[in-house]
Amino acid sequence: MREIKTAALIGLGAIGGYVAPKLHTTLEPGDFTVIAGGERKQRLEQEGCCINDKVWKFHIGAPEEAGKPADLVIFAVKYHGLRQAVRDAAGYIGKDTILMSLLNGVESEEILREFYPNHHILYSVIRIPSVHENGRITYPDEWGEISFGDARNDTLSEDVQAVRDLFEKSGIGYQIPADMKKNMWHKFMTNVSENQISAVLRMPYGIFQVSDEINMFREQTAREVIAIAQAKGIDLTEDDLEAQKTKVEAYPFWGKTSTTQDIESGRKTETEMFAGAVIRMGKELGIPTPCNEMLYHCIHALEAWNDTVKQDEKSGEVHQ
Repeated sequence: MREIKTAALIGLGAIGGYVAPKLHTTLEPGDFTVIAGGERKQRLEQEGCCINDKVWKFHIGAPEEAGKPADLVIFAVKYHGLRQAVRDAAGYIGKDTILMSLLNGVESEEILREFYPNHHILYSVIRIPSVHENGRITYPDEWGEISFGDARNDTLSEDVQAVRDLFEKSGIGYQIPADMKKNMWHKFMTNVSENQISAVLRMPYGIFQVSDEINMFREQTAREVIAIAQAKGIDLTEDDLEAQKTKVEAYPFWGKTSTTQDIESGRKTETEMFAGAVIRMGKELGIPTPCNEMLYHCIHALEAWNDTVKQDEKSGEVHQ
C-alpha cells in the first residue's frame, strides 16, 4: 500500500490556507513544502501566514530549490496563474508524483494534463467558505471538504487510497464520490451562478436567502451549465438544482464568494474559468448562454473599473 510521506503546495491563499496547516502538522518536519519564490518567499519566511488568527511559518521552497520530488503536489492558485504554477512546481514533480488541483471549474485537470500527460492527476474540488483579506485567511473550523478521486471511484485506486489516508491523518475533510465528474460539474454549476451573481451585486451569500428574483436568476444561470453538462454526458439534472436550494439556505449569511472577494479587493477574478468556459462550451455545442454572457461582461466591467481606480491612486488623483 502506498503512503504519502512528502507533499508540496503551490498557492497559499484562501484555499491553500485550509490544507497547509493540517499537512504541516501531520508530515515530518521539512516534508511539507509551500512553493514560493522571490519576495513572496522572503515575506512568508520572515512574517509567516496568518490563518484563523495564528501565524504559521511553513517550510518555503523556491522553484529552483527543489530537491527530490514530492509524493503529492497540490495546486491552489488562481485559474489565470495555473500554467505558471505548473512550471514553478516542475522540480517537485517526479514520475510517480500524484497531482491534484483544488481550483474551481472543470478545466484545471486538463491544463495539468497538457504538461504531464502520463501522470496520475486526480479530479478534485474543495468546498469551504474561506476569506482572504488584509493578509489574513479565515474559515470556520467545522467547514471544509475536498471531493477527490478518479473519474469513477467504484473501486479505489492505490493513489486515491493514499491521499485518503493522508487526509484522514491530517484532519482534512473529504469525500470520494463514485461519480467524481458529476461532483465537479455540480460545484461548477454553483460557482458559475452563485459566485458571479454575488460578485456583480457585491453582496454576501445572504442575498440568495432574501431575494426570490435573484434566486430565479441564479437558477436560470445554473440551467445553462446543466444543458452543457448533459450534452457532454454528465449526469447533472434539474433535481441537482432543486437540491441546491437547501444548501443555499444554509450558507453563512454574511459569507462572501471568492469572486466577490476578488472584486472587493481589486484582484483579477476567475470569470474566464466560470462564464468564459460556459460561453466557449456553449458555442461549441450550439447551446445559448445569455445569462453567463451578461455576467461575463459585467464582471469584466468591474475589473476595468478596479484597474482604473488603481491607476488613479498611483498617479495621485483623488475623486470626490
